Amino acid sequence: MNDDKGHLEALRTPLELPCGKILKNRLAKSPMSDSLADGEGNPTGAQARLYEKWAEGGVALSLIGEVQGDYRFPEKPGNLVLGPHSNDDLLRKLASRATVGDAHIWPQLGHAGALSHPPISRPKGPSSLSLEGLQCAELSPAEIKDLPDMYAKAALHAKSVGFTGVQIHAGHGFLLSQFLSPLFNHRADGYGGSIEARCRIVLEVIAKVRDAVGSLFPIGIRINSTDQLEGGLTETDSLEAIRLLNATSVDLIDISGGTYFPGAKASSDGASSGPYFVGFSRRAKEVSNVPIMVTGGFKKRDQAVDALATGAADIVGLARAMALDTELPNHWLTGSGEDPQFPRFSSTVPGGVTAWFTMRLTALGIDRESSFELDLPSAVQEYDERDAQRCLQWQKAFSH
Repeated sequence: MNDDKGHLEALRTPLELPCGKILKNRLAKSPMSDSLADGEGNPTGAQARLYEKWAEGGVALSLIGEVQGDYRFPEKPGNLVLGPHSNDDLLRKLASRATVGDAHIWPQLGHAGALSHPPISRPKGPSSLSLEGLQCAELSPAEIKDLPDMYAKAALHAKSVGFTGVQIHAGHGFLLSQFLSPLFNHRADGYGGSIEARCRIVLEVIAKVRDAVGSLFPIGIRINSTDQLEGGLTETDSLEAIRLLNATSVDLIDISGGTYFPGAKASSDGASSGPYFVGFSRRAKEVSNVPIMVTGGFKKRDQAVDALATGAADIVGLARAMALDTELPNHWLTGSGEDPQFPRFSSTVPGGVTAWFTMRLTALGIDRESSFELDLPSAVQEYDERDAQRCLQWQKAFSH
């Protein structure tokens, strides 16, 4: 490993966001669907402990993946929900434990749209779709008009219970990503067609959220570099969307890619040995003055240092690496630790790697990571059984 002090400064240097808030270093725990809420949209002790561990580990920012502002359109029954039913005391405890050591904690505000979990939703997206494994109705003009208010209420709720910022989820094939993608969005009413029209709802959401939370509260956004699907969002259109985002009040643009479209291969399950989206983030830096975060495929400290030192990004997002070592930022920032050792699986099953990492997050949250030894089929079984139970809880909690 390269322990050159000058190189480490690329990781250690604080980042000032446009709103004036400071991220203490250049390493973030990027959003994952941790599936650790209680099945009724509220935090658990395990979830609070998990984010506390990452804060203690030295990370500048943790993002909680898939936090819903509308219980009708969740990604999974383990999602947090910010709404009238929420247990604000539990949310405050989560935010408090996740901000030790001046760490930031932001919920990723989402709406799964066409990818809403069918057992607990009636999926709706920009356009109606009837494909193998994916059926959804079309959002009405009135429902689209209501979306910015939903995001704004969720953001203000997050601020009121102690979260230090929010990220708007416009990536990975969920609702706002669906609006950006011509594969999902066939509208002809001003919200579909050109990339400017497809981006319209995203810009409206940002404006409404900013009005709600004020000028000093960080707002980030996640956007795909490409959907990695034929007919989906292209890099050319994504760069144009980033140009449009540059004219808004967002504080951090998080670049990722790919979708959870049925049958699509996840970027994280690919064979690439290096970061996936650094080339695109370098191009994004050329069209944006907003700080750029790049997520996906970072496994070695030298990769993160290189992305920062060469100007490809302003901050690096780590997901699975942080699931393997919650102390990774402290190790990388001091030069005292090695890179995480990623598991090698002799064979895979559909969804197996994702389920394995999700169940490892559970082990971390209950301080049992040292005895975590699940194989992929067992991880999938435990993950599915827990989701099935939580679907029943979700249906009961939100039956009204």
